[in-house]
Amino acid sequence: MTYPESVRFLYALGNEVPAAKLGLERIGLLLERLENPHRACHFVHVAGTNGKGSVCAMIESALRAAGVRTGLFTSPHLVEPTERIQIAGEPVDAERFTAAFEQVHAVAERMLAEGVIECHPTYFETVAAMAFVLFRELAVETAVLEVGLGGRLDATNVVLPRICVITPIDYDHEALLGKAIESIAREKAGILKPGVPAVMAPQRPEAEAVIRARAAEIGAPILSVTEWQTADLDLRADGSRFAARGPCGFRIQIECPLAGQHQVDNAVTAVAALRALDVPPEAIREGIRRVVWPGRLERVAARPAIILDGAHNPGGARALATYIARFWAGRKVWLIYGTMRDKAVSEITGILFPLADEVILTAPAHPRAVRPEAIRELADHPRLRCASSLEEALAMTSAAEPDDVIFITGSLFLVGEARARLLT
Repeated sequence: MTYPESVRFLYALGNEVPAAKLGLERIGLLLERLENPHRACHFVHVAGTNGKGSVCAMIESALRAAGVRTGLFTSPHLVEPTERIQIAGEPVDAERFTAAFEQVHAVAERMLAEGVIECHPTYFETVAAMAFVLFRELAVETAVLEVGLGGRLDATNVVLPRICVITPIDYDHEALLGKAIESIAREKAGILKPGVPAVMAPQRPEAEAVIRARAAEIGAPILSVTEWQTADLDLRADGSRFAARGPCGFRIQIECPLAGQHQVDNAVTAVAALRALDVPPEAIREGIRRVVWPGRLERVAARPAIILDGAHNPGGARALATYIARFWAGRKVWLIYGTMRDKAVSEITGILFPLADEVILTAPAHPRAVRPEAIRELADHPRLRCASSLEEALAMTSAAEPDDVIFITGSLFLVGEARARLLT
């Protein structure tokens, strides 16, 4: 099988969210047939609504700086599915990805033929199993796992980690996780394990209460990031410098290349987790200093500035809005926006559109994308236009002046398209 054929099969299994079949039985049976690759290395397990990918990237980078052979499993990808599985800071190549797919798929097919499972593992379950197989095969020492959806019933929740991390919880995927913050938090807190320390980022009070209750119920020690403070903050459009002060007088100087106030908070969460893992301070500093996490306030052009940001839920939109107001006030702001059907479009556009001088609605090249005309019916803006594609939307920004800024946002699928178009 070729790499394109493996990718086509994965896509044929259905998009991750609508095709999600939450539960651990199928992935557990699959991994057992694969001789339990998820028990071959240590894990850091990260759940949350916003910031979990950035926190994963920072933790992995610092572990690698400490000399650990690392794995990283994240989702979704921006351009190629190989991005989801990284070894020692690099995505696996197409050949290894394909070989891992063939191995997992062959086992799944045998299980189907024997009646052990009723349907093929989902897209996410398949790629998660591939990641575990590759982590074992390539002798990973510690892998950082980003939860795909929720936590309690997510396919990554088969591991017994060294530490759990829960980033800020907000509204997203309510149809699957529940419409109340408490129910969403209950699903996220499902990754907690007896005796395993859990680093908890600052939370809404109702989410924190749920997490603490679950931790107390199972005996998971909570390490609250609220015990950390920042000082001497120098927040810039392209990152930040600050001192992080934690328990027992620990202090560390951090330089974070990821933009936005929210990334300061994410960096402190990563520092708290790394400190709990006994990672040396110099590795923490170096790892965060050189972290790369594409598509999150990523500037890909200068004059005019073009910035990509996957603000796909209300929390992400608020973080982007704060960034625009702080660093781009007084400049003409262009906003190219496209999103998916399961998102809070009215709320997100209500947060972002008032900050833009020009709004161009488009749709990612994806079957779940919302038509721009449908967004227009929900949004209110005096200078709003529709484009049938990202290419057309970018053409509409040809009148932008060198000092203007163009944000492309709303969906990581749209951000991925933009990266592929603008950086290749």
